[in-house]
Amino acid sequence: MAWSWCLVVFVAVLTLLLVLQAKLRISLEGRRGPPSLPALPIIGSLLSLRSARQPHLLFQDLQAKYGPTYSLMLGSHQAVIVNHYTHAKEVLLKKGKIFAGRPRTVTTDLLTRGGKDIAFADWSASWRLQRKIVHGALHMFGEGSASIEKIICQEAQSLCGFLSEWTRSGLALNLSPELTRAVTNVICCLCFNSSYRKGDPEFEAMLQFSQGIVDTVAKDSLVDILPWLQIFPNADLRLLKECVSRRDSLLQKKYDEHNADYSDHVQRDVLDALLRAKRSAENNNVTESTTETVSLSDDQVLMIVGDIFGAGVETTATVLKWAIVYLIHHPDVQRGIQEELDIKVGWGRTPQLSDRGSLPYLEATIKEVLRIRPVAPLFFPHVALSDTSLGDFVVKKGVRVIINQWSLNHDESEWKDPERFDPGRFLNSDGTGLEMSSPSYLPFGAGIRGCLGEGLAKMELFLFLSWMLQRFTLGVPAGQALPSLEGKFGVILQPVNYVVTATSRPGWENKVRSGENLP
Repeated sequence: MAWSWCLVVFVAVLTLLLVLQAKLRISLEGRRGPPSLPALPIIGSLLSLRSARQPHLLFQDLQAKYGPTYSLMLGSHQAVIVNHYTHAKEVLLKKGKIFAGRPRTVTTDLLTRGGKDIAFADWSASWRLQRKIVHGALHMFGEGSASIEKIICQEAQSLCGFLSEWTRSGLALNLSPELTRAVTNVICCLCFNSSYRKGDPEFEAMLQFSQGIVDTVAKDSLVDILPWLQIFPNADLRLLKECVSRRDSLLQKKYDEHNADYSDHVQRDVLDALLRAKRSAENNNVTESTTETVSLSDDQVLMIVGDIFGAGVETTATVLKWAIVYLIHHPDVQRGIQEELDIKVGWGRTPQLSDRGSLPYLEATIKEVLRIRPVAPLFFPHVALSDTSLGDFVVKKGVRVIINQWSLNHDESEWKDPERFDPGRFLNSDGTGLEMSSPSYLPFGAGIRGCLGEGLAKMELFLFLSWMLQRFTLGVPAGQALPSLEGKFGVILQPVNYVVTATSRPGWENKVRSGENLP
């Protein structure tokens, strides 16, 4: 009797699934794909994309002719460009698992040993395990925890100490290496339980290979669109290979050191957490299905750490650089933050994470920097894992979907005067608290492919900026032009190099002269 009921239930569920599948097929058959740019055999739509405009700006411009969502051919691959938040949220949230795939490209394969990382790896049981482990490892240091706050504050103090010495010279400086060093040390503490002093040869080498990778990966590269071009001499590809080789040598060195003194009873950093998870998976032979074994290889551990290191350093350091650019362009905003710090924090101590709720103008400024100059103007492509739809459009399995975050953040229907830098757009009517200006704001992505380091990045941005602005006013040398607001396009949008002057604020200078103990 029990078997007959099971059979009835099984048949009913199977029938329901077949009906739903048929309805979905009929629904999709009645729809059409997005408007498409002209395309030619082999090269696809490349002729239509010839422009002096950077890709995110060109994609924004093409909306006037093709609408906010359209398609084009990148060589033999169809790509759907999304310029409006409704379809962006459908990709990231509503149908996050359907659009969870990643494309394979020449440059990202070189960077990740064939997709063995998290950011560029395709959807799989192994990827889900890796993401879960990294999430747990980062949660161990948790947002707001004393350990990570202490690490960031140590680096903020070191950065301010450097600026204090520099102010005495009265000279302008390129602050970029110091910002990068400070952020690098935070990530190194998390990943390797180590840090670097200024001038350390390993740190200088790290700066060089990191910049080389940023300059070449996902940078509108023809070899990613037409892979057969890699048979020809390619300076960018050669540079990428050299930089990845130097990065991997450093990662291997750290990995070997951790393996040599690993202990099950101590978890010092993320690399220890990954080693523990690797050994646990090997011992338990964990599987999610009968066909896919879930484990971590040496390559995967190395590439995960490479992901955290690469993404965690360059993105946060770049936001800090953009923040300083805009604070120099808008001294009124800089003064507003400083006045808020003077009132809410004062001179007797340095800012803490617990101050975030009482410093809404600083928080709003950070949000506005992330809006007006998104670190990644184009989200890395998602891939449809099955036939589906996007709004009223059909999207076939294997199609790439590229979300243009620049368009989302500069949409005139969502943002008043989107080209104007205005932290007030994120404040409530009386300026005492934050409010969300538009559902179009997705600075860290969303859903299952969202940024794992969002919490850490927000902590770093808040603490580094609050410490610097409490003590210093940033500007440019007299008679010198303001820093450029044009970015250098690549996998991230970097500001052009610029120099700044740092002037000690009177209240802090008085504290120094009085001989009080500085925090």
